[in-house]
Amino acid sequence: MAKKTYVEDIERTLYDIKDEDRSVYKSHAGLTEEIIRDISARKNDPPWMLEFRLKSLEVYHSLSLPTWGPDISALDMDRIVTYVKPDAPMVGSWDELPDDIKNTFDRLGIPEAEKKSLAGVGAQYDSEVVYHNVQQSLVDDGVVYTDMESALRDYEDIVREYFMTLVPPKDHKFAALHGAVWSGGSFVYVPRGVQVKIPLQSYFRLNAAGAGQFEHTLIIVEPGASLHFIEGCSAPKYNVTNLHAGCVELFVKDGARLRYSTIENWSRNMMNLNTKRALVERGGLIEWVSGSFGSRVSMLYPCSVLHGEGARCEFTGVTFASRGQSLDTGASVIHAAPNTSANINTRTISKSGGAATYRSAVKVTKKASNAKCSVNCESLMLDDESRSDTLPVMDIERGDADIGHEAKIGRISEEAIFYLTARGIDENEARAMIVRGFVEPIAKELPLEYAVEMNNLINLELEGSM
Repeated sequence: MAKKTYVEDIERTLYDIKDEDRSVYKSHAGLTEEIIRDISARKNDPPWMLEFRLKSLEVYHSLSLPTWGPDISALDMDRIVTYVKPDAPMVGSWDELPDDIKNTFDRLGIPEAEKKSLAGVGAQYDSEVVYHNVQQSLVDDGVVYTDMESALRDYEDIVREYFMTLVPPKDHKFAALHGAVWSGGSFVYVPRGVQVKIPLQSYFRLNAAGAGQFEHTLIIVEPGASLHFIEGCSAPKYNVTNLHAGCVELFVKDGARLRYSTIENWSRNMMNLNTKRALVERGGLIEWVSGSFGSRVSMLYPCSVLHGEGARCEFTGVTFASRGQSLDTGASVIHAAPNTSANINTRTISKSGGAATYRSAVKVTKKASNAKCSVNCESLMLDDESRSDTLPVMDIERGDADIGHEAKIGRISEEAIFYLTARGIDENEARAMIVRGFVEPIAKELPLEYAVEMNNLINLELEGSM
């Protein structure tokens, strides 16, 4: 019998430790106007935000579930609790957090990462941000990094100008859901010309069973400025469905640069239905670095709207689907101005019956003369029961566009194994080397040097097996 390569599942003991539920308030399960009004009142929303939430709820009820993609029929919103307030007001010192919450973030390596490598950290637990801190030097430069509730209070005009304009509630059913029940998240404003040289990080931890997390991230990088923002996510495993339907809106102005790195390590009972979009103006650059390792189902396709002449996008992603997982991920790019360019480079691995789907959409509008886009997606299946699909869509409205798409789906080459073993390398190690080499071009882009959790996600244990 030919040998198959066995790749250990990610060791989840660290992430599956559950805290006792000591929340001080939970909304009723389900989605009604009364629940929305209650959430809004508890958050002291301004009147326009309550109106926005209620209109989003109307849109939610008017839209149907997507008819494509993975099966999400197990999601029953009547059983999802949309707001869970932890027993912890937001603080600026780890030592001020309740012991159970502090210990959770300690185990995940967040405080140590902040000491060594981060200019600012926000930590969300269930529906609320419980910790936030930023270096004084950034504050002195005019950089704003805070939670969304504080931003809505202290920078209301800016929030109102940008909030859900890039991802409107009518975009799809889960964008509307987000608009109705959003809670927590991060707000970042980088003034013109300011270079934020050390990353900012927000970490989202969902502890409550049967709950949803709906954080909103809004980042504005003004002309000539730069920022690296990191997002980490995890949750313990329960035997009920949890839901994550966050929203990320990124505004990259003329000549600005933003790198947005994400590690999604949700548990296997999670439905991850996240929406992320960037608007890039003249000469700006958006860099996406995305790692998807957890959840029962994921539907995640970060979108870059190249709105200004010479705007650029770089997307780098890796997805690992194992037993019981259907991870439908990819990227989309809209070329809406002359001389825009994009590079999309992804790797997917599937094992033990997992399903990994790469889905992309590239659109070149009539305004986008001399647009360039290169898409490269490679998939590796490690056994006969797993599945990998590549579903690219291209809508090209100009004849001078330079568009390329390359896809590879396969298994480990026996010729490569023979080549390595002929040079004295153990066969099991040879197979593991090939898998590591397959992931390495993507993995090296992930921001792993400062967080224990992220290192655990990428440094997979590989061993040969019959």
